[in-house]
Amino acid sequence: MRLKFLLRPSWLALVVGVLAFAFACFTLLSPWQFSRNEQREAQNKAIEASLTADPRPLNDVLPPGATPDSRTEWTRVSITGTYLPEHEVVARLRTVQGQPAFEVLTPFRTTDGQVVLVDRGYLPPDSRTEVPPYAAPPAGPVTVVARIRQDETDPKNRDAFADASTRGKLQSYVVDSRVVARASGLDIRGGYFQLDSDQPGVLNPLPLPQTDAGPFFSYALQWIAFGIMAIAGLVYFTVREMKPGGVLNEMAGKRKRKSVAEILAEDEAGEHAAGGPDREGADREDADRQEQPAQRN
Repeated sequence: MRLKFLLRPSWLALVVGVLAFAFACFTLLSPWQFSRNEQREAQNKAIEASLTADPRPLNDVLPPGATPDSRTEWTRVSITGTYLPEHEVVARLRTVQGQPAFEVLTPFRTTDGQVVLVDRGYLPPDSRTEVPPYAAPPAGPVTVVARIRQDETDPKNRDAFADASTRGKLQSYVVDSRVVARASGLDIRGGYFQLDSDQPGVLNPLPLPQTDAGPFFSYALQWIAFGIMAIAGLVYFTVREMKPGGVLNEMAGKRKRKSVAEILAEDEAGEHAAGGPDREGADREDADRQEQPAQRN
C-alpha cells in the first residue's frame, strides 16, 4: 500500500519538523513581531504628542508611588527641587547615534520630599575611553522639564561599582533607579527622567528615537508566509510520494553512486563495443603471426 511511507521514521521526522516550524511561525514568531510593531506605534504616538504638549507637573502625571509605564513614558513633566550630585552615578557602555557614550544620572530631591533620578544627558568618552570631566549641576532649587522614562533592567542584576578604571566615580551598566538607590541608600521612586535641552544641569541632551514604523510588520508577514510555504511544501511532497515511484525514491535513485566494480564493468563493455569485428580480426592476425615461426622450424 502506497500510504505505508507515512509511517517511515524519516517521513515522520520530516512531518514533525515542518509542523513544529509552522506552529512557531504562526504562534510565536509572527505575534512577537506584531507586538513589537504595536510597541513602536505606541512609542511614536507618545513622542509625537509630547512635541506639542506643554509639560505638566510630575504628580499630575505620576502620583507619588506610581511608576512609569507605556502610557506615561515620554510625557514631558516639570519638576522642582535640588540636585544631589554627591550620589551621582555614570552609566557606561552606552551608544548615542552609533557612537560610544556615558550617561550621567543624578538624584534630584523634589520640594515635596520625593527623590527622583534625572538623566542629565550623555558624554563622549575621552581619548582613553574614560569619563571626561563635565560640569556639576547647579546648586539650590531649580525647575527642570524632563521626559518620563521606564527603568532599564540588567539581566545580571549588577550593582554600581567604582575602581581604578572609573577614577573613583560610581558606574552602572544600565539606567535604573533601583541600581542608583542601592548605591546611594536613597529612596528613589521608580523610573527616571530624561532632561530636555536648555534645562538646568543638562549636558548633551539625549536625542529622541526616530519615529519611523520600523520593519516589524513586514517581518511578521514574512514569518506567516514561511509557515504557509512549509505546510504547502509538505503537502506537495506527500502527494508526489503517493504516486508510483515516489519523488523521494526518484531523488534517492539519482543521488545513488555507482560502485568501482560497476564503473570498470561499464568501461570494459564500452571498449568491446567500440572495437567490434575489427578488433576480433586483429586478434586473429596476431595469433597467425605467432604460429608461422613454429611451422618453419
